[in-house]
Amino acid sequence: MEKMQKPNFNFLFTILLAMSMVATSSAQLKVGFYQSTCPTAESIVSSVVKQADAGTQAGLVRLHFHDCFVRGCDGSVLIASTASNPSERASPINLSLRPQAFAVIDQAKTQLEAACPGIVSCADIVALAARDSAAALGLGITYPVQTGRRDGTVSLASEPLQNLPQFNFTLAQLESTFAGKGLSVNDMVVLSGAHSVGIAHCSSFTNRLYPTVDPSLNPTFASQLLSVCPSADTSSNNPTTSLDVLTPNTLDNKYFVDLLARRVVLTSDEDLRGSVPTLALVTTYALLGRAWSDLFAVSMVKMGRIGVQTGSQGEIRKVCSAIN
Repeated sequence: MEKMQKPNFNFLFTILLAMSMVATSSAQLKVGFYQSTCPTAESIVSSVVKQADAGTQAGLVRLHFHDCFVRGCDGSVLIASTASNPSERASPINLSLRPQAFAVIDQAKTQLEAACPGIVSCADIVALAARDSAAALGLGITYPVQTGRRDGTVSLASEPLQNLPQFNFTLAQLESTFAGKGLSVNDMVVLSGAHSVGIAHCSSFTNRLYPTVDPSLNPTFASQLLSVCPSADTSSNNPTTSLDVLTPNTLDNKYFVDLLARRVVLTSDEDLRGSVPTLALVTTYALLGRAWSDLFAVSMVKMGRIGVQTGSQGEIRKVCSAIN
């Protein structure tokens, strides 16, 4: 593994200081929104999430990301397609979202409708489930979730590819995509650490293996990937591999250690080495796991405020997969 550069602690201090400056509300979001109308809301979601396996919990973190980047955090990613309206779930980039993650949201919604009919939005369930999953997977990752989101009434299959970062994006494309959602370069690097859990299909990284192996890959790691994906053609067989080779079921800073050792699967992950500022952040978080996990919580709260609908906007769906 390459020798780590000395982290810029002054820069890190600036970032940590910014934690105390994150706005405490967005529109009408607030911590404890359901305290009087459905006091068991968060405990119900937490209970359902705790029953899920690590892979499903990783999928729930990803589901929140895919929801917020398309039309804001409005639960539109949950809506099932109809004959007249292919929804976000039908987009190629969303086909790998875990069915079990959707099932957890549906199970939580069923229990919430029994306890508090018409009160808790599907968008909030996604946000709460992501937090509870991060807590279950991570080493001390926890944060208060601002709730009060309303559910969106539009979901289009054409929009995810226009809004979500893709596995073959360049660093410039990644930075532009995150900036377009009001997220900083630091948010981008911090949130990329979610790739410490979860899996990738061969189709998302065979571009690094065929026709020739990407020279930025660690040779031993490249050989391992070639054994998982023996062909560039994944149309009939599309195996998976863990995104993090060190601690694949723990949400921690080992993703950044992998990155410095050139053992990351996706082009978009490798690209974080592509500039002095992003490489400095990667190096810092590889060394300071506690700092990363604290900032991950901050960036998740920030992402959870993207484009929210509140008040009388949108609706509270009765079933998360269908508009009322």
